[in-house]
Amino acid sequence: MAVTMARHSFLRTACTLSIYAIGVLSHMQMEEPSPLRDPHSNRIDEPKDYNILTPLKTDGSDFTCKGYQWNTKLTPVATYTAGQTYQMRLRGGATHGGGSCQISLSCDNGQNFKVLESIEGGCPNRKAYDFTIPDFAQTAQCLLGWTWFNRVGNREMYMNCAVVNIKGARLDAQAALSRLPDLYVANLKGVNDCTTKETVDVIFGNPGKDLVMG
Repeated sequence: MAVTMARHSFLRTACTLSIYAIGVLSHMQMEEPSPLRDPHSNRIDEPKDYNILTPLKTDGSDFTCKGYQWNTKLTPVATYTAGQTYQMRLRGGATHGGGSCQISLSCDNGQNFKVLESIEGGCPNRKAYDFTIPDFAQTAQCLLGWTWFNRVGNREMYMNCAVVNIKGARLDAQAALSRLPDLYVANLKGVNDCTTKETVDVIFGNPGKDLVMG
């Protein structure tokens, strides 16, 4: 039931598109914070995803986070303080001609992700991106998500999620994020009917106040 709720919560997501940069074909993954089932981690009590570079299933059945938050021990890998800025790092080669990415946060175990930063075009041609935890974020265990829509290749959505602790006031953590925009979701038939277009970088309908232009 929880996975179904996660899917339905994104049905209102809007689709918008436009153009940007060029790169080299490859795959990427979030390196820091270390995502769930990271094959490069030393968390011996956590299964490894040796195919972590693969996208989400096109039917949306493993959205969000490939479903790992439901069947993996949730071990926090970072602690963030409300109002502070941190860095998300990636590993891998340059990226299917670039594309558009978002960094988002969920404090209800992945049922709803709220956008912290959007990168439109040229992503992830850089290996690191800064993001800020809102000063109104609450104390909770949350999931930091990195999503990517590649510019060249199959129409897919990539997603990694890391378990993080947020230090803030002690109120309803997910409700506190309600003022942030919803995560953009596309190319997942079981979630919504949004699709992206090859060689065209996504322009997010509501990217939030932290926006990087590629």
